[in-house]
Amino acid sequence: MPRRPAKCYRYQTRPPYTRKEYIKGAPDPKIRIYDMGAKNKVFPIYLTLCSLEKGQVSHNALEAARMSVNRFLTKMLTRERYHLRIRAHPHHVIRENRMMAFAGADRLQDGMRKAFGKPSGRAARVDLGSPLVTVGVYEDSVKTALEALRRAAMKFPIKSRVFVEKAPEEIVKRLGLSWISEVKKT
Repeated sequence: MPRRPAKCYRYQTRPPYTRKEYIKGAPDPKIRIYDMGAKNKVFPIYLTLCSLEKGQVSHNALEAARMSVNRFLTKMLTRERYHLRIRAHPHHVIRENRMMAFAGADRLQDGMRKAFGKPSGRAARVDLGSPLVTVGVYEDSVKTALEALRRAAMKFPIKSRVFVEKAPEEIVKRLGLSWISEVKKT
């Protein structure tokens, strides 16, 4: 059976399901690498993609965003000119009550009776203003980083926006970034 669409899992409807000692057979998250680029450098500007609503982001969406941003930044810049960090971690286990969909299946399944479900994936639970992706760049690469974060936002099932997290005030004014300069305390 194929994966269900993101609209099935993007809302936080139940308490978090994260206690691994009680969960048997939970799949490992697809995303393994959270830091990319020049990890040990300090950059003058850090742009952060933050969520604008409460929800869940699947591990597939986080991996797709990481691959998209890293590929774009590596192509446009070199690896020594940016630092990419995925800041949401998929700890929540998603359960799915699978139903059989073929002739005669009605005699084999119970429908919604005792519908706890089996583990089918992982998700990161995010709140309003939670940071999802952070990119550190130099002043001349801000537009490239904004485009990369726009591409990452397309991969997530929730609304998000770019904020300037760390930057000196004179750089924000010089680059004309006042429209995204609402600093988030995270």
